[in-house]
Amino acid sequence: MSNSSNSSTNMDSTNPASQLLLPPKLIFLISNLKKLVPTSLTPDTYQIWRSQVEKIFTANGFKGFLDRTSSCPTTSTEERDLWILTDQNLSVALYSVISTSILPYVLSLTHCSEIWQTLANRLQSTTRSRVIQLKNDLHHLSKGDKTMTNYLLEIKSKVDLIAAAGCQIDPEDVILYTLNGLPATYQAFKTAIRTNLQPLSLDDLYSLLCMEEQNLIQEAANDLQQIQLSDNTTALLASRGRGRERSNSYRGKRGRGSSQNANRGDR
Repeated sequence: MSNSSNSSTNMDSTNPASQLLLPPKLIFLISNLKKLVPTSLTPDTYQIWRSQVEKIFTANGFKGFLDRTSSCPTTSTEERDLWILTDQNLSVALYSVISTSILPYVLSLTHCSEIWQTLANRLQSTTRSRVIQLKNDLHHLSKGDKTMTNYLLEIKSKVDLIAAAGCQIDPEDVILYTLNGLPATYQAFKTAIRTNLQPLSLDDLYSLLCMEEQNLIQEAANDLQQIQLSDNTTALLASRGRGRERSNSYRGKRGRGSSQNANRGDR
């Protein structure tokens, strides 16, 4: 019995990591990171993903494992083993919120900080290019034949993608892009908005645009109705004119016929 107990003690002493317990904050982070960062990392979401992950790591005391300010201890074996255990668990947690298209870039890396820095090196330039392209798309966006609702949804989609890439657009710029994409039929509306001295929110602008669309549709329907009434009136008057012409022609023929008969009677 004593030998067995000594053997067990010796086994534990040769493997200190087996006695280590994960800190509660580490358990919380690795258990909840995927819930707290629901969108996996992609080239389009890097900036917002990075911000979310960094805040969660910082709140739980693990930011040093991302920015390399926390280094592996060399003085104590137990501290070194705990650091390695923490670093590896954090690395696995990071993998859980990285999309399968990005994972191959970092799967072979050893430490959490290496994963973090490699992602920054690979995705920051891609993100900048993406933002430039999205802003260009937004600048050239036009309503065309789309409904106002679809046009505004397209604008919002571009703005949301730019925000997801970590870049914010001033609401005044969004209003400018929105107005520039409207057709000539909205000229009076655009002039009224541009000369309005009161600040206008995007929500208010979108509501006004939807109402303006309905007004223009109603005006177009009224104009069409007037044209149809005008055409019908013109056609009716023309028909009456042709009727009078036929009537006069018939009377003229009858008059000539009676005159001819009278002349034959005189003979």
